[in-house]
Order: sequence, then structure tokens, then C-alpha cells
Amino acid sequence: MGKQEAAEALGLQALAWLVANDDLLPVFMDASGVGADDLRAQASDPALLGAVLDFLMMDDAWVIAFCDTIGAQYETLMQSRQALPGGEQVNWT
Repeated sequence: MGKQEAAEALGLQALAWLVANDDLLPVFMDASGVGADDLRAQASDPALLGAVLDFLMMDDAWVIAFCDTIGAQYETLMQSRQALPGGEQVNWT
């Protein structure tokens, strides 16, 4: 499995975790403007998965809770985010 595929798989896990979180899902939907139908229709869209990872990385507690749930290292989220569209690191030098 390549980096992009692994990142998408982690993004799908993050989306599933988020959908199962009754407290956090409405916050994501309000912040992103994504509706329930959009989530279903775009669940495999790498851009949406990147947005989910961006959202989770806004709060260390969310990163810890998600990573502890799936048994992943905390830095895995950032590494996966970099492999998805819009996650490239920009070097301004």
C-alpha cells in the first residue's frame, strides 16, 4: 500500500470515528459546511478526508482520542495529512 492509499485508509478511519462521535460530528459539520448527504457521497474523496484530518488536528485531545482508539502513533495523523491533497508542506524560502 502506497502513502496516498495508506493516508486515505486512515482518513476513512478518522471519518468513521468522527461520524460515531455525537458531540464532535455536529462541530465538524458546522465548521466545514458539509452535510450528512455530502459525507455519504464524498466519503472516499481524498480532499474530504484531508479536511477531516485537518479538523481532528485542531485539538490535541481529539488526536489522542482518535489515535488511541485505532492504536496509531499520534504523529500518524500529520504524516497522513501530508499525503492527501492540500497537505503538502510549503517551503517559503
